[in-house]
Amino acid sequence: MKNAKSFGLALLFTIAGLNNVNAQFGGLKDKLLKIGTAQGAKALGVDQFLKQPAAITTSFEDVNREGEMMPDFKSKEKFQPLYLLPKNPEGGYVLCEGYYEMTNKSYCLKAGTFAPSKGDGYMFAPVLGPKEEIVVSILKSAEKHPEVEQHDIQVLLWTIIARTKFADYSGQVKLTAIKLLTPKQLTQLEGGALGVLPVDVMEKAKDKLPAAVKAVFEAENNIRQLVASGNYTYADMEKYAIIAGMAPPRSDVPSGIWTKHPDGYYIRYFPSGYSITKVQIYVPKELLANGNKLIYDAAGDIACPANTGSQRLAQTNEPLEANYSLKLTTVCNPK
Repeated sequence: MKNAKSFGLALLFTIAGLNNVNAQFGGLKDKLLKIGTAQGAKALGVDQFLKQPAAITTSFEDVNREGEMMPDFKSKEKFQPLYLLPKNPEGGYVLCEGYYEMTNKSYCLKAGTFAPSKGDGYMFAPVLGPKEEIVVSILKSAEKHPEVEQHDIQVLLWTIIARTKFADYSGQVKLTAIKLLTPKQLTQLEGGALGVLPVDVMEKAKDKLPAAVKAVFEAENNIRQLVASGNYTYADMEKYAIIAGMAPPRSDVPSGIWTKHPDGYYIRYFPSGYSITKVQIYVPKELLANGNKLIYDAAGDIACPANTGSQRLAQTNEPLEANYSLKLTTVCNPK
């Protein structure tokens, strides 16, 4: 009996010792990763660290305002469903002269910014930056995978915009990435990516940034932290990506302003939040003279806000609440 008690006590001490070891070393991997990130930031220098390019760099400076038209331009015309136009095999729609519109899925491409408001003016700009190919590929691939939820795609885009290392991906965001990207593209997610920055590095970096940039920088780090934890909801992610309130509108770029697209047609955007955008297009007759083929492919387009504190909105070719029973009447497809 005495021996049994002695054995029991020894076993308890052994378990306690193992638990203590686990408590000390269970988070060692995470600690080492954080130390490595901190050392990397310090070795590079905070100034150089902050100069690393954003994943997507598109800004209002990339908008070509030549040929822009105010909201009353073509305001009395009747617009037909864009999604009824013939599909282009490589993506998008084959345009015909006339007026078209579509309410489509859209995605936020800038964390730490205000959601669109009714007074915001948005103009066309291309997707630009080190991860432009990845972002466009996701939007095109999503068209072929309607089973992938819009929220899951948005989380993936926020994760990429936040420059999260693919090694830190876990759970649903990793599954979404694997479904929508090729193995080669997945490896490209490591390039220019950052780990979760420790508090001391973050504070030192924030001291060197203007307020607007600071909000974005902090939001991206919070997103990286959420993804690395593997324990978050869409609401958690959205809380960091979207700032409460509204950015002040610019009077010189009113809501409904038209951009003259590089291909010659006119386009304008009416966002409803960041996940839905109504797009209107006017195609002048002369653009299709001599049998020219004109394609509208939204996967490379950004509805870019004049206010830098608002969200860039990636556009898609995916209509919402499409009514395919409607008939399209154009010179290309007369009744």
